[in-house]
Amino acid sequence: MTQTDSANLITDLAGLRVGNAQDDTLRSGVTVVTAAEPFVAAVHVMGGAPGTRDTDLLAPENMVDRVDALVLSGGSAFGLAAATGVADALRARGRGFEAAGHRVPIVPAAILFDLAGGGDSGWSQNPYPALGHAAFEAAAETFAQGSVGAGTGATTATLRGGLGSASTRLPDGTTVGALVAANPVGTICDSRSGRFWAAPFEQGGEFGAHGLPPAPEGLPTKLGAPGQATTLAIVATDAALTKSQAKRMAVAAHDGFARAILPSHTPFDGDLVFALSTGARPAPDPAAQMWLGHAAATCVARAIARAVFHARARPGDPLPAWRDRY
Repeated sequence: MTQTDSANLITDLAGLRVGNAQDDTLRSGVTVVTAAEPFVAAVHVMGGAPGTRDTDLLAPENMVDRVDALVLSGGSAFGLAAATGVADALRARGRGFEAAGHRVPIVPAAILFDLAGGGDSGWSQNPYPALGHAAFEAAAETFAQGSVGAGTGATTATLRGGLGSASTRLPDGTTVGALVAANPVGTICDSRSGRFWAAPFEQGGEFGAHGLPPAPEGLPTKLGAPGQATTLAIVATDAALTKSQAKRMAVAAHDGFARAILPSHTPFDGDLVFALSTGARPAPDPAAQMWLGHAAATCVARAIARAVFHARARPGDPLPAWRDRY
């Protein structure tokens, strides 16, 4: 797998766009993935505390086979309203599933808990629809990583979390990418050295080239607070996939959580992976689909490390940033 001529972002897939919006007073934000045309999408949940909208539509047996955008948001259950702002923006552009002469944008969403991140949550009107609308309008090929979008208020057990992305190109030319909002109960790196658990999969010094971490010394001594976590990921490929095949890629991509977070998929995380296909390249045979899953998992692990590597601390944050400690 290579990154030749790559920005190392999920938007290395032609046509994909990512938009971020955040409120520094709220210390929370929204990230949107969209494209000029609807795309195939699926989802797989392995955390014990998920928060979602419209994910039942993505089941392979259900009718709607393409979506207009995917939303990752902070704000816990309040953040699900971000998808309303995205849907409003799509509707204004005439986008959506046609039903009885109406266009209904399909916008599945997932949320993470960042209400303990030091922000002011004393609002009287839910701010997330406006943040979702702003994130959609900001969608572009290039975007920032770290303390932005859905990663604005993210934390890990010991450090600031954040938003990260990575991509790779398979030998047959297929591109795979990942976008992650890393906010786990668990740890992302060895606390002694700061070396990332995902280091075996690093490409091109993308999170500092600090080398492999030492073996973990038993169980972590510090974890995030129960009920105050969740890592969310979107994996994407330009290979033409059915919903069932996209679901299989989402299942495999969860291995990236286990490679980068210790522990992962806990009862207190809502760990979730959306998988999407733009369909720009031919459909894979079974062997090629196996490698799509492996590439997706590897990109997820790298994106998690990049999220923490790029995070920035602000006055009043409950945890330091990786770059300030190591």
